[in-house]
Order: sequence, then structure tokens, then C-alpha cells
Amino acid sequence: MSGILGTALSGLMASQSSLSTISHNIANVNTDGYSRQRVELSTNQAQFSGGGYIGQGVNVATVSRSYDQFITNQLTSSTSAFGETNTLSTLASQVDNITSNETTGLSSALSSLFNAVNGIANDPSSVPARQVMISEETAITKQFNGLSAQFEGLRNQTNKQMQGTVDDINTYADSIATLNGKIATDSSSTLGAQPPNDLLDQRDALIAKIAEKISVSTIAQQDGTISVFIGQGQSLVLGANSSKMSLAGSSTDPSHKEIFLAGQDISNQISGGELSGALKFRDQVLDPAQQQLGLVAAGFAVQFNAVHTTGFDLNGAAGTDMFSLGTPTLTVPVTPDPNNVGSVTATYDPLTISQLAPSDYQLNYDGSNFSLKRLTDNTVTTFAGPPPLTIAGPGFSIATGATVAANDSFLIRPTFNAAQKMTALITDPVKIAAAGTTGGAGSPIPGDNTIALSLADLEKKPVLLGGKSTFNDAYGQLVSQVGTLTHSAKISSSAQEALLNQAKQTRENLAGVNLDEEAANLIKFQQSYQAAAKVVSVASSLFDTLIGAINR
Repeated sequence: MSGILGTALSGLMASQSSLSTISHNIANVNTDGYSRQRVELSTNQAQFSGGGYIGQGVNVATVSRSYDQFITNQLTSSTSAFGETNTLSTLASQVDNITSNETTGLSSALSSLFNAVNGIANDPSSVPARQVMISEETAITKQFNGLSAQFEGLRNQTNKQMQGTVDDINTYADSIATLNGKIATDSSSTLGAQPPNDLLDQRDALIAKIAEKISVSTIAQQDGTISVFIGQGQSLVLGANSSKMSLAGSSTDPSHKEIFLAGQDISNQISGGELSGALKFRDQVLDPAQQQLGLVAAGFAVQFNAVHTTGFDLNGAAGTDMFSLGTPTLTVPVTPDPNNVGSVTATYDPLTISQLAPSDYQLNYDGSNFSLKRLTDNTVTTFAGPPPLTIAGPGFSIATGATVAANDSFLIRPTFNAAQKMTALITDPVKIAAAGTTGGAGSPIPGDNTIALSLADLEKKPVLLGGKSTFNDAYGQLVSQVGTLTHSAKISSSAQEALLNQAKQTRENLAGVNLDEEAANLIKFQQSYQAAAKVVSVASSLFDTLIGAINR
């Protein structure tokens, strides 16, 4: 009787375990990252008797989860790719909306200013016409300032988003390291035969969350832990230990954030995820847009000043600068390396302003020669030392101090902040220098509009980018470049979203909980439980009959 009873009890226990697992699946039908579990059954070793081998029932071998490494890797990769393209598309669209909008853009403000200049050219002695130009002069500077401020706002927003992303990655990495420790302990207690499925699912879900932020790769270890790597093989999680990511500004520009892992700069090695999308937006869209806007601002201010200062106002006084790009009026921002000994200064050069490029420059001194590197394409021009000397740059000149020493380095930014620093200098309409000559007694010749016409000619004159672009052309290039990148990012984002949805569906088909299937299994194992219980009842009845026969 004990053989029948033991076999029946094993069936009861197996059915109960299956019913419990099915119940667990149903309860987690809406749990993100949950993998359907299944009780794996095996027959107990049969017992030999004179008539052959008699079965001894069933054994619960393990509880497995529906899992495929290839599908998981595919989902992780698709998640990172979509996170990158979606972030880039979302952020780039904001720049596109700003630059292409007629209200916030620059084209209409440029047209209004030149219309005012033409108004003075038509009637150079008209004070009302001059007052209109003063208003438009102020308006154009505010438009440049406003665009630059919006770019800076996007920069701050991107930096905050990057900081939040880094904080999330650190939190997820710490949680993975903690789970690794628990999984290793649980696996060792069962000699690795019984995997802690729910913990494994939680760990996979955390890896998927990191994949949203940054591209990751994983390597499973024999103790059940998993190592997580980012960038070009930098370890984020090893066993029960995790490394910390951080964000820090560069030494020359605190607003330009770099990504560090355990103190090592990995900014150029990051790919995939929201973090890479934010970096690409900054480096491929925002920075070039701000540089191009600054190019237009610097070229516009320098060219207007160069023409205006050759004329004479209504009082016969020589014309002065109309616009400023800093203090002094045409200074170029220079940031020295913190370890420098000497110093340099830079100013815009009206004679070469057409050669100005939308880029930052790095000036280095090796003790014998100066080298000027254009950072957008790393083009280097060498100038023989020693200091002091004046270096003719493309659109600006550099005066090196006598104390400049070997290994001194300077970041020169002729266009980056030009739009932000642009201000209008003339507020008195009388001081607009429209005339090209003066008459007697220090007054201009009546009706002389020579300089006003020269200012008006700047609207159609190619004075930027090597003498190939007008102000509107240069700004149009900015709008076109941003629009092209934004459109490309949107297309990539849509394609990656489709691939991500396919990967999600593939995983769902493999590991998702199907309520209809679980309901069918529930009935099946309920019936098997009832059948095993009936066998127990029969065994009990037989045992009672046997005891009764003996008692007689």
C-alpha cells in the first residue's frame, strides 16, 4: 500500500506545484519583464520487482522560465537604438522649431533692418526714418540675443537630462550588483540546479532599463552573476560591485559636460540610449547651430561697423560702431588653460572677417612655434615664435603676450557666444552716419546717402563664409542643416521604434503570459490533482480493508 500511496502523493505534490506556478503566472500577467514559468516534471526512479520495474511516481525537477538569450540581446540592442534616435529627434525638433519659425527666427528681423536702412538711403536727412532704423537696430540685437538664450536654455535642459540619466544608470547598476549577490547566494545553496527565476527576471528588467539610457553588453558568470559593460568594454557591474558614472564640465567651459566612469572620461566611447542621443544632439545639432548663429552675428556686426565708421552723421561727426560683441567692442573671448603662464588677446579683423568659420580654435605654444587648430575639422596652421607677436587668424587677430611659455594653451571662441553678447550702441538717430563726405562747418552734404547705400548693399553682398554667402544665406544654411538633421533623426527614430516593437513582440510570444493557455493548464492540473487525490483515497480504503482483515 505504501507504494501506491507514495506514488499518489508524488502526483499530488507535482500537481500542486504546477497549480502554484500557474497561479504565479496569472498574478504576474501585467508585470513588466516577467517571464512565464513552467514546472518541469520527471519520473522517479522505478523499483525492480520479480515481475519487472514498478514506477514510483513523479518528481518536480525544477521550475524553469521561458527565456532565450538571443531574443533578450536583440531586445536590449533595439531598446538602446530607439532610446538614442528618439532622444536626438525630440531635442533636434526643438532647435528646428526655433530657427525655422518666422517669429523666433532671424530672417524677418534682417529684412526689417535693411528696409529701415533703405528708408534712410531714400531720405538721409529724415529723423523719423533714422528713428525707425534705431528701433530695428535694437530689435535685431534682441533677436540675436533671444535665439542665443533659447539655445542656452536647451543646453541647460540637455545637461539636466544627462545628469538625470547618469543618476538613473547608477541606481540601476547598484540594484543589479545587489541582485547579483542574492542570485549567487541562492544558486550556490542549490548547487546551481534551481535558478531563482523571479530574481533573474528582476535583473533582466534592470538591464533593459539601463539599455534605455546607454548601450550595454553582458557576460554571464559561472556563479550565476552577470557582468555589465558600457562604452568600449568599460565595466559598470562586476559581480556584487558597481562603478559610478558622473558628469563634469570641461576645464574651459563648465557648461560643456563630459561623462566619466570611475574617474575616466568615456564621452567619446558612449553609444546607444538616451545618453548618447543627448550627446549627439549637443555635438551635432546644438553646438553647430549656436556657432553658425554666432558667425552671422559676428560677421553682421563687424561688417556694419566697418562701413558705418567710414561715414558722417547729421552733425558732421565721424561715424562710430553701431554694434558691440563684448567689452572692448570687438573683442574675441579667449579662455586660457588653468596651468598657463602667459596670456593672449584676440579681436575681430574687418579685413578678414569673411574668412571666419563657425568654429572654436585652440592656440598652443610649444616653446618655439604657435599652432592654431580649428576644432570642427582639426585643421592646424603653424606660426613661427617666439612671443610676443600678432597672429593673423581667419576673421580675427591674436596678440600674444611676452610671458607666453611652452605648453601654454588657449581656447578661442569667435562665434560661439557672439549672438549672446551682441548689443546696439547707437541710440540717437542723429548719430547714424549715412553720408560719405562732410560739407563746410562740420556738417554733411545735404542728401548724401553714400554710406546708407553701402549699408543697404550688405543685404545682398556675399560677405561671409569665404565671400560666398550673405547674412540671410548663412542663416538659411543653419535652418537647412538643422532641418535636415531633424528629418533624418525622425526617420531613424520611426525605423528603430518599429524594430523595437518587433523585438518586444518576439519576447512576448516567447515569455509573455497567455491567460487562455494558463486557464487550460489550470483545468488540466486541477483534474490531475483530483485524480491523484482519488488514488490516495483508494489506497487509504485498501489499507483500511487490509487492517480490518488482520483484526479479524
